[in-house]
Amino acid sequence: MVRDLLAWFAAGGVPAMIVGGVAASILGRPRTTRDVDACVRLPEGEWAAFLEAGRAHGFVPRRADALAFARRSRVLLVRHEPTAIDADLMLAEVPLEIEMLGRAVPRRAGGLRIPLPTPEDLVVMKALANRSHDLADIEAVLDANPKMDVAAALRRVRALSRSLEMPVILRDFESVLRKRRKR
Repeated sequence: MVRDLLAWFAAGGVPAMIVGGVAASILGRPRTTRDVDACVRLPEGEWAAFLEAGRAHGFVPRRADALAFARRSRVLLVRHEPTAIDADLMLAEVPLEIEMLGRAVPRRAGGLRIPLPTPEDLVVMKALANRSHDLADIEAVLDANPKMDVAAALRRVRALSRSLEMPVILRDFESVLRKRRKR
């Protein structure tokens, strides 16, 4: 499925990176996930053609109103028909997403070269999502990447927490860092 997803992105010349649970499994420790998340940079005027081109790679929209939903949510929901695995394609729009996409690094996994966020960017994304499994992913990525720039990630999380007026994001991220230091 990931092979087909990457082929679809490459065929359309679409800058993309795999994020979410798959990225956390590669950059942290393996875990199960029900779908594949990706971040893509694609002008809105090209969404319909891109979605149609996905059919050649086995991808179909999960909703009849997939494009209208994407305009509202900035997420294109598709399913890989051969495997029945869902993919959520986050449409990069804000500078932070575009910057992270520009820093993506290909990593070898499962015989593929998979574009992934830097460990620092992945923990920032996971801090923003702020669910229990995201906090566990942060811990796993920190453990697996002892040379990562934790201070830079903390600065980004702190700034985003302030700008979004969501102190819980910073509080929970700092809690993971404290817990890790105690070990």
